[in-house]
Amino acid sequence: MPDDVQVNERLTIPAAELSWRFSRSSGPGGQGVNTTDSRVELSWDLAGSELLPAALRERAVVRLGGRLVNGVLTVTASEHRSQLRNREAAAARLAGLVAGAIVPPPRVRRATKPSRGAVERRIADKKRRSQVKRGRRGEMD
Repeated sequence: MPDDVQVNERLTIPAAELSWRFSRSSGPGGQGVNTTDSRVELSWDLAGSELLPAALRERAVVRLGGRLVNGVLTVTASEHRSQLRNREAAAARLAGLVAGAIVPPPRVRRATKPSRGAVERRIADKKRRSQVKRGRRGEMD
């Protein structure tokens, strides 16, 4: 398994910038539960990395601010029983977070007015519906 983390087609985090930690995972594990370090923590120093351009790095730091500790982004994976699968899960989780954090913001929506014809059609439909409902009423004495 390559240790580099592929974020998107243009961005790959090299293994030299990643820090892996392994510990015992909670939950089911059978006989090996107390002996295997299958829980994975993957950390990347986002704020200190020169991999991203300054604008993208600033955008990512702002968007991931709640997840960063001293500029370091850490993800954990312990859902699988094998360390290898947890490593893959942590790498995918890190790639997804970084990819989501560096996407450009959506375009600002410009407010528009409905056309006069659209307004008139809406009012005519409302009047027609009102007539249908009025026709269903019984005569009150």
